[in-house]
Amino acid sequence: MLRFVLAGLGLLLLAGCAGEVAPTVEEPAMYLSMANGGAKLDPQAAASMISLYRHNNGLGPVVVDPALVALAEDQSMTMAKRNKLDHNVKAPLQQRLNAGGYPATLAVENVSAGYHTLAEAFSGWRDSPPHKANMLKSGVTKLGIAASYAPNTKYKVFWTLILASTEAR
Repeated sequence: MLRFVLAGLGLLLLAGCAGEVAPTVEEPAMYLSMANGGAKLDPQAAASMISLYRHNNGLGPVVVDPALVALAEDQSMTMAKRNKLDHNVKAPLQQRLNAGGYPATLAVENVSAGYHTLAEAFSGWRDSPPHKANMLKSGVTKLGIAASYAPNTKYKVFWTLILASTEAR
């Protein structure tokens, strides 16, 4: 009888284990599609990716600067609202930095559209000589990045990456 009770308890324990749900694996931030209204870009993931790329090319890292993120968001939203991929859609970079009160001593910008993920945008920039040169700009230490979703446009997602320094030159 004791054997049957122990066997029954063992089966109950196994059944309890079978009912557990396996933990879900979260998609890496670099592969999260920005082509939906609820998507949130992770600027830290971008800083890590770009810093590693810079490190592999003998350059220092970049850190997320909230003021640059805000400026990048404004640029991406303006491009999305106007359905226009253009550095100067609102104003040239230096004018936008000045208007935002950002004390850049050095700044470069990449804009793009049509890429749905951070990984795609990064790859596109890396494979474009002028965009690559911006990501590998010597002296930049900060970054702001944004992606704006505009479902009724040709490109759907508009990207802005601003790399800058506020250090005296």
